[in-house]
Amino acid sequence: MSIVFVPKKLRGRAQINQETIQRLLDENDQLIRCITEYMQKGRAVECVQYQQILHRNLVYLGNIADASPDHIPAPSQSVPTGPASTAATNGNGSTL
Repeated sequence: MSIVFVPKKLRGRAQINQETIQRLLDENDQLIRCITEYMQKGRAVECVQYQQILHRNLVYLGNIADASPDHIPAPSQSVPTGPASTAATNGNGSTL
């Protein structure tokens, strides 16, 4: 069962920490794998329940992100900016 299904008496009291978020992300990864596997086997009807749980998890994570006071972006590859990044190349790295 998804950790998003919190009993009504505990709603609003759950501690949201990195561990909880990571568990949800791991669960979403597993749900996506199950959905993909069922789709490949032509069993789309069985996917619906997993898609609903995945959707609920994603909405929950989105709400957490929106409510978070510290919007620190996750480390990612930096995208170069400036004139050099917009120049076209011919495939071997040199500018056209």
